Amino acid sequence: QVQLVESGGGSVQAGGSLRLSCAASGASGYCMGWFRQAPGKEREGVAAISAAGTFTYYTDSVKGRFTISRDNAKKTLYLEMNNLKPEDTSMYYCAARARTYCSLSHADYNYWGQGTQVTVSS
Repeated sequence: QVQLVESGGGSVQAGGSLRLSCAASGASGYCMGWFRQAPGKEREGVAAISAAGTFTYYTDSVKGRFTISRDNAKKTLYLEMNNLKPEDTSMYYCAARARTYCSLSHADYNYWGQGTQVTVSS
């Protein structure tokens, strides 16, 4: 059974940094991703990483600012977020896809965490 638990969210000023973590049990061999959803908006794929960590994928708005990584020995997924902007404010979710290849579409993911809030003030 896959269980995902996010942590690391918080409130920062624009230009600041945060590091999100996702403790992932049962997701070995799965593509994993970070998604975000603001009130009244659709869930958006932010970044994804292949099972071995070889390939990474980012939505255009975060390229050059966010870095996704995973430590399979620690069963943990990370999202390093730098130069945060107010428009990054959202609930961030960790997700696992029961495939080795990745997608940034939320419909392709089978398992979800409960989310962690990120708030960026101007």
